[in-house]
Amino acid sequence: MTPALIPAAKPIIGQEERDAVDRVLASGMVAQGPEVKAFEQEFAAHMVAGRECVATNSGTSSQHLGMLALGLKPGDEVIVPSFTFAATANSVAASGGVPVFVDIDPDTFCLDPAAVRAAITERTVGIQPVHLYGHPAAMPEIVEIAKEHGLWVFEDAAQAHGATLNGQQVGTFGDGAMFSLYPTKNMTSGEGGMTACATSEMARVVRLYRNQGMEKQYANEVVGFNNRMTDIHAAIGRVQLTKVDAWTERRREIAARFDTELEGVVVPVVREGASHVYHQYTIRVAGATGEERDRFRDALREEHQVGAGVYYPTPVHRLPSYGMEIDLPVTETVAAEVISLPVHPSLSDDDVDRVITAVNAVAKAGA
Repeated sequence: MTPALIPAAKPIIGQEERDAVDRVLASGMVAQGPEVKAFEQEFAAHMVAGRECVATNSGTSSQHLGMLALGLKPGDEVIVPSFTFAATANSVAASGGVPVFVDIDPDTFCLDPAAVRAAITERTVGIQPVHLYGHPAAMPEIVEIAKEHGLWVFEDAAQAHGATLNGQQVGTFGDGAMFSLYPTKNMTSGEGGMTACATSEMARVVRLYRNQGMEKQYANEVVGFNNRMTDIHAAIGRVQLTKVDAWTERRREIAARFDTELEGVVVPVVREGASHVYHQYTIRVAGATGEERDRFRDALREEHQVGAGVYYPTPVHRLPSYGMEIDLPVTETVAAEVISLPVHPSLSDDDVDRVITAVNAVAKAGA
């Protein structure tokens, strides 16, 4: 009998989340209201050392509004990685800015500080590092570079809920940060995002843009958007916030087994002082072309019923939406080699055994 497919990702929605939604529906207060306010305060206390947070309808909205609140203007340059989801650069471009793509560290997959420094011009206003897969970017170095040049730093922490570097939570290093609450993230609100702000004025401006540019009804101060989070989504997020720490520990347990038991592939590096939350457990098939890597991934699924993802096969600068020809050798190499294995907390120990057996068998066979 063929075993069931182990999915690459699996949202966990339980009875407590359902009860929370029912409570909101029964209250009659469905749009942005007391649940959103409570979620913002609880998320702030739990994830970003009390920094003021503003909830939105998506992580991308939280990024976009963060760029606007930081004063990004047409023509301003923001340094970003190309090895990330397109929303990182899109948030800059949608705000009128110019994303400047630079290379990454081959071990952490995060921005290379030396590449950041080399890319600064008189038009540079900010840096947007990504804590990719849940590993913190090199924030002390990046913040120091920003201070030297008078730049702001906005952290893309979409995949890094609870990650720390030298004991400091991601989302608290820069001038602002974004967390995604999409269903497959380490915690979810069904859909949504959170902007963490270093100042109360930044939070006020994000709230303005979130709500059609209004702080007071019909007194529109700026041209804004409808990026509000509903109380339904916030209620889900509040429940998930009470569970995410235990889920993260399970992710780390699974990752520790992969670290020691996988063979024939390059396992993730965790830098000294970093606390990884393993939104993804991403291996590298060293020296592989994109086609060879895809065959490895397909063999996991077709021969062993183990789902796996490729995040991200095409660097953002080469997507049709940007179409740039620039030299980012580490990014190009990594994009051809990476495979993300199932690491979600709903995996059983037997599932973990199956993933390890599958990866080792495919690696030994040479895919």
